[in-house]
Amino acid sequence: MLQDRPYMRDDYDRRQTSVITWLISLIVAIYVIQMALTRFLGPRFGLDGSLGLSVFGLKSWHLWTLLTYGFLHDTANLLQVVSYLIVIYFVGRELLPLLGTRRFTGLYAASLLSGALFWSAVHWRGPEVLLGASAAASSLVILYACFYPNREITLLLFFILPVTVRPKVVAYVMIALDLCGLVFYEVLGSVSPFGSAAHSAHLGGMAAAWVYFRYLHNADWSLGADADIELPQWVRQKASAKTPAPTFSVNVSDKTHLKAEVDRILDKINSDGFGSLSAAEKKVLDEARDLIGRR
Repeated sequence: MLQDRPYMRDDYDRRQTSVITWLISLIVAIYVIQMALTRFLGPRFGLDGSLGLSVFGLKSWHLWTLLTYGFLHDTANLLQVVSYLIVIYFVGRELLPLLGTRRFTGLYAASLLSGALFWSAVHWRGPEVLLGASAAASSLVILYACFYPNREITLLLFFILPVTVRPKVVAYVMIALDLCGLVFYEVLGSVSPFGSAAHSAHLGGMAAAWVYFRYLHNADWSLGADADIELPQWVRQKASAKTPAPTFSVNVSDKTHLKAEVDRILDKINSDGFGSLSAAEKKVLDEARDLIGRR
């Protein structure tokens, strides 16, 4: 029923700022601060030493750097940060309706943490400093491939040449390149042909995405079919109380065109998620909700 959809209830806040917007805004703001500090005060006064990830910092108990490194980037490589922002925006908006804000934020943080731990283990004796959201961006791509392995997508190769591929192919290529970079270059301390890419951090983020998809997203925490256990009554009452009751009924039989359009939009949400809707389609849903509210 239309009124059972969470985005058709009165408590649905259409103006709430997305977590993706907050992430992108924070990364851009910190990048601007990094550039300003480096240009006017010099590299010594940058944020790399206090917020970037390094083994020296971890040994000094700078544990916050396990997450903060993901919001700093190399100010001399603008293309890098732009690439990460593009991935976070376009892939993130597809995953956010499936995960919700809390799970999306948790996965993002877990990907940064997993990437940081794997990178630190590989570089435990080195002086390197890790910056960038590569672990989180890699995680989002892998998770998208887990949900939609065969959906055809079009990528702009080198931002110019359009190429249509399947997400699972992109995932396989990313994993293969990072495994080769890790084994043949990063572990050996050689210069990678892929530039300064932190292959170990990428693989750590990918692992976090796979663990989430495999064990957490649709996890059944019951004790099994053979376990004859019933929840206490107070638990069942609390769970049922959290289910909001419909606030209005739907009667759009005299609006044939509107009803057909709403049904089409709901089918699109079921197949592709709420994030796939255009501004015009969201407006149609709002008009339908307002029409129901006036009856």
